[in-house]
This record gives sequence, C-alpha cells and structure tokens, in this order.
Amino acid sequence: MAKSKGYSDILNLTDSYAVKILICYFLKQIDRPVTPDQLTQIATEDGIVNYFIFTEAVKELLEAGTLVLEQSGGEEYYVLTNIAKLGAEDFKKMVPKALRDRILVSGLKFFARLKNENDVRISYTEQQRGWLVNVLCTEGGLTLMELKLYAPDREQAEVLGEKIMLNPADFYGKVLDYALENEEYSPEITED
Repeated sequence: MAKSKGYSDILNLTDSYAVKILICYFLKQIDRPVTPDQLTQIATEDGIVNYFIFTEAVKELLEAGTLVLEQSGGEEYYVLTNIAKLGAEDFKKMVPKALRDRILVSGLKFFARLKNENDVRISYTEQQRGWLVNVLCTEGGLTLMELKLYAPDREQAEVLGEKIMLNPADFYGKVLDYALENEEYSPEITED
C-alpha cells in the first residue's frame, strides 16, 4: 500500500525531475535576475530541496540548455529559455502546490530581505552610558529617515536593530503615523 505524502514529505523534495520543474517554475514566476548563490539559498535554506539534488538538477538544466547563465553588471544570473518557461507552466502540476507556494514565499522573503538590507542600515554607537541604535532609511539615494534610539547595553541595542530589520517598512510607517497623529499635550482639568 502506497504511503500518502504528508506535509513533512513536501518540505524536502528528493525527486530530481520534480526539482528541475520547481526551479523552472520559480524562475518563471519570480521574473527577475537570480544569481546562482541566491537560487541555492532560496531553494535549500528552508529545507525545501536537498542541496545535493538541487545542484544536480541545476547542472542537468544547464547541460540541457533549458537554463543559461548570463552576465550583467559583473554578476552571473540564471535565465530560463523559452522552452523552459513553457515546460514550467505545462508540468507545474507534477510538483505539489504547497511546495510551489513555499519556494515562491521563500524567494519573495529573500528578495525583500535583500532590499531591506540595501535600503535600511543599522549601526551601533557606544555612549558613556549605553548605546545608540542608528537607523538610516533610504530609497534611491534619498534619505527618508535618520533616527537614533537609546539602549542601555549592546545586547538590547542589537535586539532593537534586529526587530527593526524584520519589517523596516512597517517601522518607518509607524514612526510616520505617530508623528502625524502627535498632538500638543493639553491636560484635562476636572473640577472637584
């Protein structure tokens, strides 16, 4: 009797053919340049695909000519050929939807993290008493926000920095919301 595939079976794809389809599907869906290191990290970091099966699948895709390496700006990027794009769409059902969704989410998180690291810089400055967490938010050469937050020690400063980097756009939005909603304090006077 065949064993049904559970969620844990889906998390680590071991069929080389299915991995090739998954790689092609991901590259078609993400529709942006992806370096070899980035693709390796996206596919293997969360245990989606076994590293050794992944590298073998990429090698076979390159040898077959369905995946090519192109140079741009001194970096190499994977590019799908037209036949690979068609194959990714035609054969995507051979890879469980949960796995297709998981690699897309992993890829989107990876590129969001990359953008955050480029747009938000966190540094730490030791003070006489405590540390400053320096937050610099930029976009396209424009400084959107520069903020310094106090922390009593290095460990707490780093925790603040890590929390900001989890979702810098939300942090920036909350600072703006607070600034726009801030009003002058006027105490309520009650008569007794």
